[in-house]
Amino acid sequence: MSNFDPASMTSFGLEWLDTTGPHSDIVLSTRVRIARNLQGFPFPVRTRASDRTAVLTTIREAVESKGLLPDAVFIEIEGLSSRLRELLLERHLVSRELIGQNGAEPPAAGALVVSAREPVGLMINEEDHLRLQSLTSGFNPEDTWQRVDRLDEKLGSELSYAFHHEFGHLTSCPTNCGTGLRTSVLIHLPGLVLTKEINKVLQGISQVGLTFRGLYGEGSEVVGNLFQVSNQTTLGKSETDLIDHLQKIAGQVIEYERRARAVLLRDAPNVIEDKVWRAFGLLRYGRSLAFDEMMNLLSGVRLGLSLKLLSGPSVYVLNRIMIFAQNAHLEEASEGTLSASELDIHRARYVREALEQVEPS
Repeated sequence: MSNFDPASMTSFGLEWLDTTGPHSDIVLSTRVRIARNLQGFPFPVRTRASDRTAVLTTIREAVESKGLLPDAVFIEIEGLSSRLRELLLERHLVSRELIGQNGAEPPAAGALVVSAREPVGLMINEEDHLRLQSLTSGFNPEDTWQRVDRLDEKLGSELSYAFHHEFGHLTSCPTNCGTGLRTSVLIHLPGLVLTKEINKVLQGISQVGLTFRGLYGEGSEVVGNLFQVSNQTTLGKSETDLIDHLQKIAGQVIEYERRARAVLLRDAPNVIEDKVWRAFGLLRYGRSLAFDEMMNLLSGVRLGLSLKLLSGPSVYVLNRIMIFAQNAHLEEASEGTLSASELDIHRARYVREALEQVEPS
């Protein structure tokens, strides 16, 4: 396991953008994350810095001694600049809890481990001692879960997890007890928004044990018609039950979205075509773009590609724009701090350059 080199950030951790997964025109990614704590150590909410350091050392030694994550990169969060911490968040590789809430310094001895061989990794000393996670392209809950489960079995043979015969795996948050599993899909739902069916669908999923959040999970806002749909609780249910339930309900939401898009194309083709082309024109030629504005315009172009109203750009190009035109990425590329207005100008320039070879018909 090697230490992190910031020079390697170009494509670090971005395999999930590649659109190779099922239904990737609607589902950007699937994430599976499980929480574990080590027996014999106070949970992170009550630990001292020395406890957290001991946990970090214990987990790193277990991973390295058995070669559990070959070619993995080890990143100590405290040693990163605030910009690089935000950059990792923008890539959906870390949580806000791990890098520090609202600009605060990160918790002591926090770390991220990312495999260079397959889409799995670890967050250490976040809300729990250990979060095992996988982020993959498209709608792929079962395969994504299997990746995390294999890693959990290997780590569990080397580490003593905090476990109760009645409550299962013990976690800092009671809603994660049991399996400790959270699985989610990042899903694009402009059809349901435009047909005004979105509230009914969201209320429906909340009644069957799922919840929705914004682009960056809990506490974040919905932008660009992107919703993160996930399970709410884990206690009393098996991993298979939770994965199957999300697969079934999210699969229904995907079908509802496809029907809504078909209705829009049937009932208001000129309105939708105008919306799509206006979105592409503003992205292609705009000189200043706020992040929320850009995300809403990308949503229109994504919809146009799905409905075959545009022949390009590819969804992959749009996915990369979504990541690389965020604030920390723009500042890293410019090698300096940018004001709000400068960020909007740099964002528009990045988007223009990403689309300048695209001439959709």
